[in-house]
Amino acid sequence: MSTSSQRFDAVVVGGGPAGSTTAAVLAQHGHRVAILEKTKFPRYNIGESRIPYGWLALDRLGLVKRLDEAGFKMQKLSVQFVSHDGRGSTPFYFFKHTDHDCARTWQVERAQFDQMLLDNAVEKGAVLFEETQARKLLHEDGFVVGVEASSPDGPVTFRAPMTIDASGRDVFAADRYGWRIPDPYLRKIAVWSYYEGAKRDPGVDEGATTVAYVPGKGWFWYIPLANDVLSVGVVAERDYLQRDGVRDPDAIFAREVELQPWIRSHVEGARKMAPCKITSDYSYRSRHCAANGLVLAGDAFGFLDPVFSSGVFLALHTGVLAADAVHEALAAGDFRAARFEDYGATARRAIEAMRRLVYAFYDEQFSFGAFLKAHPEFRGDITDCLIGNVHKDLDPLFAAVSGFAKVPDPLEHGQPLLAAAG
Repeated sequence: MSTSSQRFDAVVVGGGPAGSTTAAVLAQHGHRVAILEKTKFPRYNIGESRIPYGWLALDRLGLVKRLDEAGFKMQKLSVQFVSHDGRGSTPFYFFKHTDHDCARTWQVERAQFDQMLLDNAVEKGAVLFEETQARKLLHEDGFVVGVEASSPDGPVTFRAPMTIDASGRDVFAADRYGWRIPDPYLRKIAVWSYYEGAKRDPGVDEGATTVAYVPGKGWFWYIPLANDVLSVGVVAERDYLQRDGVRDPDAIFAREVELQPWIRSHVEGARKMAPCKITSDYSYRSRHCAANGLVLAGDAFGFLDPVFSSGVFLALHTGVLAADAVHEALAAGDFRAARFEDYGATARRAIEAMRRLVYAFYDEQFSFGAFLKAHPEFRGDITDCLIGNVHKDLDPLFAAVSGFAKVPDPLEHGQPLLAAAG
């Protein structure tokens, strides 16, 4: 079968939040961009809870008003934490912390949200190829120069001076190059389902995300969605969730619900809408963020435990950063990996800010309440981290947290590969 060939300024592998964001911003800059998406949208995905500073990327994309008009009526104004015995913390209200439009965000159905992002990229001029799966990176003279892909019409080659891997947890480039490095500590599994008619807290707390602790270094999420639907899931160590030989996701989930008083009381009498889903939730980061002619964004660069709903935020954030860096490379006609050192450093700072808080959360000796009782001056910094203000200097906060919990050293990997690609 013959292989067709197409040329673009940039090829984006993946049409999820990182890919759609990167493509939209590049198209806004006036570049001809291809998006290769292996599935047909809309498609299901988990990760319904947004965090406030994602508003900045959504505003850059021109989507804030559209989100309000699209039926995402469940606004998220806070996050709260619930102890093992069912006692809730004082909520962290975003609007009490910052006087900005980003102080409110949304709980969303991902199929609709991701479709909106993808449609927006196409409206801005990106060319979408659905059901088109990237298979191989193309190399010439030490540079990535595009990808080979399979499509419904047969093999196709997409050539471009810049390729952006936004393939999500498929980690298209990192797996092929052997760059994927798991986080040694954050190795969990997740089990979840949906409820209709579950209890919601009243007033401004109706749309709040609740994080409820379970033993064994774990937690429940409780996310109110529109149309009387609740997303409920548990994340913990595999050995804890599958103890006593239990492997059935529904049995695991039902047992853990019974052990968490707050969750149990909130779903009591509600209708479970579907059998439970299960997935490994392993955190990782790529050894490199870029090579000659190649940049990684979103989960293709790194995935962080979702306890603080950072996944889509980091996808949007790195998507904007990557697009601006690629635009500068295209304008200069210089596609060397070295051009992306600032991109890598900025992306790593954002990830590390949230990674340190995740480590503290999983330390069973750590309590937000006890820490803030000892250090009330850091409540604002904790809230900044929770809302995604990742450019703030949070070193003083984590120096204080280190007296209460393990705080990890920054991971050194994630810099550009300053050598020939491939």
